[in-house]
Amino acid sequence: MNKPLRDTDLVPDDDGGPLYAAGKKIYPQRVSGSFRRIKWILMAVCLGIYYFLPFVRWNRGLGAPDQAVLIDLANNRFYFFFIELWPQEIYYFTGLLIVAAITLFLMNALGGRVWCGYLCPQTVWTDLFFAVERLVEGDRRERMRKAEEGWSLQRGSELVLKHSIWLMIAWWTGGAWVLYFADAPTLIKDLVTFQAPMVAYIWIGILTFTTYTLAGFMREQVCVYMCPWPRIQAALTDEWALNVTYKYDRGEQRTSLKKAAQARALGEQVGDCVDCNQCVAVCPTGIDIRNGPQLDCIQCGLCIDACDNVMTKIGRPTRLIGYDNDINIHRRMEGKPEIFKPLRARTVVYSALIAGIGAIMLYALLNRSLLDLNVLHDRNPVAVRLSDGSIRNGYTIRFLNKRGFDRVIAVDVSGPPNAVIHIVGADSIVPDRPMIILARDATTELRVLVDSRPSSEEDLAPSTPVAFHVTDIGLGEVASAKDVFVKP
Repeated sequence: MNKPLRDTDLVPDDDGGPLYAAGKKIYPQRVSGSFRRIKWILMAVCLGIYYFLPFVRWNRGLGAPDQAVLIDLANNRFYFFFIELWPQEIYYFTGLLIVAAITLFLMNALGGRVWCGYLCPQTVWTDLFFAVERLVEGDRRERMRKAEEGWSLQRGSELVLKHSIWLMIAWWTGGAWVLYFADAPTLIKDLVTFQAPMVAYIWIGILTFTTYTLAGFMREQVCVYMCPWPRIQAALTDEWALNVTYKYDRGEQRTSLKKAAQARALGEQVGDCVDCNQCVAVCPTGIDIRNGPQLDCIQCGLCIDACDNVMTKIGRPTRLIGYDNDINIHRRMEGKPEIFKPLRARTVVYSALIAGIGAIMLYALLNRSLLDLNVLHDRNPVAVRLSDGSIRNGYTIRFLNKRGFDRVIAVDVSGPPNAVIHIVGADSIVPDRPMIILARDATTELRVLVDSRPSSEEDLAPSTPVAFHVTDIGLGEVASAKDVFVKP
């Protein structure tokens, strides 16, 4: 007879367990199925982008770098295809991080730990290292047998080969990372001829070590003990979120295939689970999904494939393990149809936030000025009175020319009465108006003096708004910045 289902069946069985458990060797078994194919495809896409993106070229004109994605720390630039960001535009990165965080929340609200199971770098590289291990040492049972047999010449050669491949992957992972910070072909040539900066070798060494250690040895320990996301995710999920779930209402009472057939022949009800433990054998973290929601479960879906393969072989319906939620389990127990609710308050809010912030960022990016200036008022003295009675304030102005060619600009000032502007250290190219040449794709910092001669003391307030205007003579592009003009 079926085991009575209780609410406590949904409670993880590790509640009240030790705060730390010693690591155990896990031998995940090879499995095939739809989720495994999805993981292979995502792995190929993610690794392909990471390893080969530095070699993609993008023509930005004469004198500009032609690497599609480049973090040019030496010149304080970030290039992403047609986008070139300056340090003053760090808010784009802030917006991108916010969108990424909300997207993670949305993914969690819809499909649980989708990020952990399919896209997290730790999952991707660990999966790759598992594949190498299986290729060299064999599948689960073969690896377990070899581990029990101890050392031999063949065993030693296999381990040397496996770790050599792991180190090559880790080394190329570190090597690919530094290629994002310099022209990739040039840096590779410099690395090979030992002419690259020492910091490049140091970073390659650091990332080689961390990749080899995290993906080759620590594996699920990173997810369980080091990563904060499982704890955060637990606080963000709700009863409607779909998670990889063992449908105990259908699987219990577990029994062997033979005993199940005998029970069914007698008209007794038994569950579909034949207790084959294939879901445990393929799990990369070694958990039993049938014990309910667990922190260790990264929800990669491999247990679904394993269970589906077994159900197909014994002629039972698939998806005994599948994406489901507690609500549907209780509804099935009550004889009600399943219900899914992807559109609910939190998913709508998350989607609206992503769309809103993304639209704002896109609008700001498409309409951003390629001519800009920042103004800093002198602190000491803030103002001086000249011998002719006029008042002078000093400023430091940083001009930003984000275009790939030199520009002639006129600098004007407004606000204080009878204001006159003087640029220190740069001769105007015309006598009657301050005009200077800004170098292409560069910042220019100049000291500027503004004199105001009010007709009377009452014409000038103690603090008067002042605006600086920069006009591109050729393109007519205008940029402005505000500050204050102070009366001594």
